[in-house]
Amino acid sequence: MVRRSGCGWVLLLVSVLWLIPVSVSAQEKLNAAVAANFIQAFTEISQAFERKTGVKVEATFASTGSLYGQIVNGAPYDLFLSADEDRPARLNREGAGERPFVYARGRCVLWSARKDFCRARDWRTALRGEDVKRVAIANPETAPYGTAARTALVKTGLWEALKQKWVFAQNIAQAFQYASTSATEAGFCAYSSVMSDEGKKGCFYRLEEAPAIVQSACILKRTPHRAAAEAFAAFLASPEADAIKARYGYQ
Repeated sequence: MVRRSGCGWVLLLVSVLWLIPVSVSAQEKLNAAVAANFIQAFTEISQAFERKTGVKVEATFASTGSLYGQIVNGAPYDLFLSADEDRPARLNREGAGERPFVYARGRCVLWSARKDFCRARDWRTALRGEDVKRVAIANPETAPYGTAARTALVKTGLWEALKQKWVFAQNIAQAFQYASTSATEAGFCAYSSVMSDEGKKGCFYRLEEAPAIVQSACILKRTPHRAAAEAFAAFLASPEADAIKARYGYQ
């Protein structure tokens, strides 16, 4: 279950979730800015929400930093689902976002489409393999999962030692795409990708040196669809949504 620290109003909304069909219009449509690691879980959650309320939620998936930049520059989103806690908190301080709430906790892993990649005793040894020429990593400056991967690499002394192998992706979903299409021998990916049908075909190492990734969200104050946005925020914290998130490895 996802801990709901600092979001008592979300819990209150969950308690009245069954009233949603009469409190929002089924003709409404929400636009959400969503961190790329959350593509699969979000797709299922938004579909479940639409079945329950009739409200469609369309998403733009990109790196957290890219989405934050779009929001600051006026992009017409109703909600922001980040892959970190920092940027929703910034929007709140700047007066652009409502109080943030944690909706998921993820992990970064090292994944490869090649089963033999995981024969090494650990991920550090696997990366040093002479047959491993290219390794995908999301841009650490804009993608929190890329930041987590870099943290692990710095801790183990590999960030500079193997820098010739890094292939930088725009976001974590693209890093997985590079690895799954064998454009790279491996990639630092979200654990949620491992749980996908494509992810299950490969193998992965857990990165104990990488910090857990706390993912926070906020409703944007300029939304013209406040009731629907609050209803979706409540649904994100519901047992139905928690079950979907758990299937993709989120805590």
